[in-house]
Amino acid sequence: MKRLFVTCVSVVMVLTSAMAVDRAHTLKVYNWADYMDMTNVLNKFPEWYREQTGEEVLVSYQTFDINESMLTQIEIGHEDYDVICPSEYIIERMLRQGLLLPIDKDFGSTPDYTKLVAPFVLDKFQQMAPDPSVRVSDYAIGYMWGTTGILYNTALVDGDKLHSWGALLNPEFNGHIFMKDAFRDVYSVIVLYCYRDEIAAGEEDRDDLVANITPERIQRVEEFLTGMKENIAGWEVDFGKEEMTKGKTWMDVLWSGDAQWAIDEAEEMGVELKYTIPEEGSNVWFDGWCIPKYAQNVKAASYFINFMCMPENAILNMEEIGYVSVIASPQILEWANNEDIEQTADLSYFFGDGATAVHANQVFYPDRQIIERCALMHDCADQTEAMLAMWNRVKGDNLNTKMVIIILVTLLAIFVVAIIQVVNKRKQRALQNKRRKNHHK
Repeated sequence: MKRLFVTCVSVVMVLTSAMAVDRAHTLKVYNWADYMDMTNVLNKFPEWYREQTGEEVLVSYQTFDINESMLTQIEIGHEDYDVICPSEYIIERMLRQGLLLPIDKDFGSTPDYTKLVAPFVLDKFQQMAPDPSVRVSDYAIGYMWGTTGILYNTALVDGDKLHSWGALLNPEFNGHIFMKDAFRDVYSVIVLYCYRDEIAAGEEDRDDLVANITPERIQRVEEFLTGMKENIAGWEVDFGKEEMTKGKTWMDVLWSGDAQWAIDEAEEMGVELKYTIPEEGSNVWFDGWCIPKYAQNVKAASYFINFMCMPENAILNMEEIGYVSVIASPQILEWANNEDIEQTADLSYFFGDGATAVHANQVFYPDRQIIERCALMHDCADQTEAMLAMWNRVKGDNLNTKMVIIILVTLLAIFVVAIIQVVNKRKQRALQNKRRKNHHK
């Protein structure tokens, strides 16, 4: 996800009264920070669980900053978290390494809300399977999803010039583009541009281009990124969206949820921002709930995942964090349909045949024509080191002309000031010596 990176913290919520709760009745949740409605959703789970099962549960809620730190806790530390929320490429890696347990979907008389996940999402998740015999939905249930695109300031950038990812090479944008410091996300959109002719000719497939990373593909993406270094104002993890809201930069390549947050914040400041996905396509990313190998409370974890799929909880979480749920129930469609939005979108890929003309926010729910050009982001697997090396070369060689001029001018100014100080000191010494000589005469 695409969300704030913060220091890992642990919050233990004692939600039972006069009861000593042992590990067997504790649910350890490991999630991204600022990625859930704590008050109206998380705090309600113990009571709901008691109603469904007749059992008590205490929730231990911890947060992580990046996928890899979470994975290390489980892979090396064998931490006994019961439910985690990794991104798609980590889900893929954990499936391949046998680090996930099946989700127990025997909920007794409780409805199975996991069945409300959009078929579109289920199809994308299945692309993570290490082999065809593995049904990914047995091990991972989607939570939130989105795309990667370009957020731009309408007062500074003509949106008609952003139909292609090639716009990032436009010298008109010299020093005015923030780029997300996330090599998988950036690679998976730029590779679609680099092979646009082959895609148009039917020689390459978007899903294959993003899923199967090769040295040749890495090289072509590197050449593109190196070619746009003059235009990059900086590599950012989270601050770019805030700079956009203040009108301090022109464009930012970022995630859809962050884009919508920035659009809303900027509107209050009188700044108009828009989000677009270029014609070559983009990536579609997911975060999902899983039960890791060393979990000790699979039952409560499974119920928790089911609880998160309840439409009312999905809506509360969406409104709290600004991202889009994978749930495709009629309640969610009603929530997404906003008659104040004039433009309609074909969302039948997500909600079914009855959703071909929905008045929806297309930052959240892109039109079918757009989503059909988006590919699932994957784990880099044996190409991870090569990808990191490429990324380091690109970022390390990112002193564009404007930045070089600023550095040189600054150094020159420091040099001039130093020379002036030396000259002044010599003048002062000469004047002092002259005064001493006159004094001794």
